[in-house]
Amino acid sequence: MSDSKKLPSQSESRDIQAFLDKLARTPTVKPAGRKGRLIFALDATASREPTWREACRIQAEMFDTAAALGGLEIQLCYYRGMTDFEAFPWFVRAEDLRRRMADVDCLGGYTQIARVLQHALQETRKSKVDALVFVGDCMEENVDELCKLAGELGLLGVKAFVFQEGFDPTAEFAFKQIARLTHGAHCRFNAGSAQQLRDLLTAVATYAAGGIKALENLGRNRGGIVLQLARQISRS
Repeated sequence: MSDSKKLPSQSESRDIQAFLDKLARTPTVKPAGRKGRLIFALDATASREPTWREACRIQAEMFDTAAALGGLEIQLCYYRGMTDFEAFPWFVRAEDLRRRMADVDCLGGYTQIARVLQHALQETRKSKVDALVFVGDCMEENVDELCKLAGELGLLGVKAFVFQEGFDPTAEFAFKQIARLTHGAHCRFNAGSAQQLRDLLTAVATYAAGGIKALENLGRNRGGIVLQLARQISRS
């Protein structure tokens, strides 16, 4: 195992626990009447092409679900190639987001998860972000750096929902740490399972627009992976 992907030492584990203790004392309050704000981040390297196209089809449901709970603003960001990283404007209409997503082609390269977390930090310092969604299948970065950024994000009250396609163990370890440090959730979904991805993204849109109670209600109604997600958040 390379140094950049090593497991945290005992002292690093204590640092993680210290972050979590501080997070437990940090209240998160959503002002009444404000639309939920969700950053939707996707790995757009070559292996992600099928999932990207499926996300294009699903995203309208996220807006529809959130509408009854006060509405939702979504900002898409993605990375691809060696250095490409782009964040779109904030969208309030599904068609506007779909049109922009349709213009993006996936391109082989390395992961840039740190840039996703850095971008989420910048955005929520401008105006509160309720949740970050990240969909990916691998991690090729320094896990300690990702944990530091995730801890900072958690202190600002932004929960990260990290959805992992496949079973890469290095990615799973890093993704779980990101979710834990933000009091968010990590879930795996099966490659090619459109329904699982649809359920997960709908669940996060529900949380961003209506909070934990709305997510718990959706979990009880749908069961399965949505209920699993709601239970992770309730225990955090």
